[in-house]
Amino acid sequence: MAALRRGLVREGSLWSEVDVVRRTGSTNSDLVERALKGQAGEGAVLVAEEQTAGRGRLDRQWSAPARSGLFFSVLLKPGEGVPVERWGWLPLLTGVAVAAGLSRAAGVDTALKWPNDLLVKVGGEERKAGGILLERAGDGGVVIGVGINVTLREAELPVPTAGSLALAGAVSTDRETLLRGVLRSLDDWYGRWRAAGGDAGLCRLQEAYAAGCATLGRTVRAELPGDRFVVGEAVAIDSDGRLILATPDGLREPVGAGDIIHLRPAG
Repeated sequence: MAALRRGLVREGSLWSEVDVVRRTGSTNSDLVERALKGQAGEGAVLVAEEQTAGRGRLDRQWSAPARSGLFFSVLLKPGEGVPVERWGWLPLLTGVAVAAGLSRAAGVDTALKWPNDLLVKVGGEERKAGGILLERAGDGGVVIGVGINVTLREAELPVPTAGSLALAGAVSTDRETLLRGVLRSLDDWYGRWRAAGGDAGLCRLQEAYAAGCATLGRTVRAELPGDRFVVGEAVAIDSDGRLILATPDGLREPVGAGDIIHLRPAG
């Protein structure tokens, strides 16, 4: 723990404090509560050895055995210098940063499923190994939670479509090493994005996300709010971070929020 703090909380770093707890319901809920009470500032990191009530998108449950993964949340306050309409890039930015960090620290190629799933290859098959969840914390704060399956074996997976870094052939499954790599990468990308005023094109975030996005080039079904859905080919990520679908009737429909189902492999 002391070594983790020394490696992350230092002059010029985004990270201001690192707190590790043995067990909690949800690091996101805990950190949002701390932020609202004024008990955490920008750069606060909360890590749990075990989460009992972890959540994914659409309030789905995220569960894993104790010490089998990385479960952490960070508090960011991009308000000064970044217009709120550009904050939608934060989960995509986190995906790019996590993928880059895991590539270096674990030697695993991690693809991004729009908007916030982390995919790995297990025996040539694409599996979900992690996810990202963003929640507002007051007017100027955002808490971003990340969950990554690290050491889970086949028998421990919550569903057959899940994966883990170990199953994907990671060269390292040391959680402290992985966490340092991911947080340093997130510090780097967040700094670039803020310096560009949240302009994802200017800081090359838009380009980096598109390059690592497994959704692009596929036929997908987008489940939209209001029981709507759209089927089309995912052709681009626009300047607002939306997924652009080319529909069979020749239209291009931007999707800003929804559940994406990959119907056919790219290419």
